Amino acid sequence: MANKPQPMATDISRPFWEALKQHRVSIQHCTDCGSWAFFPRSHCPSCLSDKLQWRDVSGAGTLLTYTVARIPTLPDFADEAPQKLAVVELAEGVHINTTLVGLGEDEIHIGMALKPVFDESGETTLLRFTGQDKALSVIQAGAQAEAPVTQVVSKRQIHFKDFASLKALVSDSYSDWSNRYTVSQDIIDQFAALSGDDYWIHTDPERAKKQSPFGSTIAHGMLIQVLLSRLTMPLDWELAGFGNMVNYGSDKLRFPSPVLSGSQIHGRSRVKAVDEVKAGTQLTLEMCIHVVGQERPALINELIVLYMP
Repeated sequence: MANKPQPMATDISRPFWEALKQHRVSIQHCTDCGSWAFFPRSHCPSCLSDKLQWRDVSGAGTLLTYTVARIPTLPDFADEAPQKLAVVELAEGVHINTTLVGLGEDEIHIGMALKPVFDESGETTLLRFTGQDKALSVIQAGAQAEAPVTQVVSKRQIHFKDFASLKALVSDSYSDWSNRYTVSQDIIDQFAALSGDDYWIHTDPERAKKQSPFGSTIAHGMLIQVLLSRLTMPLDWELAGFGNMVNYGSDKLRFPSPVLSGSQIHGRSRVKAVDEVKAGTQLTLEMCIHVVGQERPALINELIVLYMP
């Protein structure tokens, strides 16, 4: 997300951050006792000498411990959820708090060999880690560290006049999650230009950072509604046999929580009602969009779709 907290370089730590910009891992080495030090400091933690020099290392290490955070540590990190937070022991013996990327949960185990990944997706290059055998080495701006898996679902065909089968779809349970979509500031700006709603809370990041209660610009509610078409719900059924279908409107449309610029969204749905009407078959689908990692939805739309012969 655009407003994620960024690390602040100090006079002591600046060589570490400058090295990451150049895709190098550099840590401090004591010339008096030979110990390695991390985090950056002014004196050796082993002998208290101030004879510390910066030296490049490979960044290779092993996984000391980790946890999977399914609720974001801060709302700003919702687009990374679930976060794989870890402590890595470098070959030099120092420990680094970090995030694992490019690894499925079933691939992670204590003691596994890791290598550095240079994350350039924000204002500051950050040090992440992945498996030694992975090809990932750099995360560029606008790229996702972990692309969501798109599942190919075999769909069963239901005739639009088979009301017994259609009514069996009505459920309180939702589908699995859809693909993810990033709501960038550029998309928000394009919608503002198209709709004429260019209020500063949507289009002025600097002012929003200072004056908005969200600390960031937010997407228009109706933009999130429009972005339903960007999300593919993994349903295992589809209607067949109809001649035409139309969006008949909504029984309910709500925007319970904001979508900050840079957020990733995904959706899920359920069949709420099936009705036989004069024109054909009316299906009411409850469509919900969430910011990834947030339980409270950003959009609830009880969409009515009319299927006609």
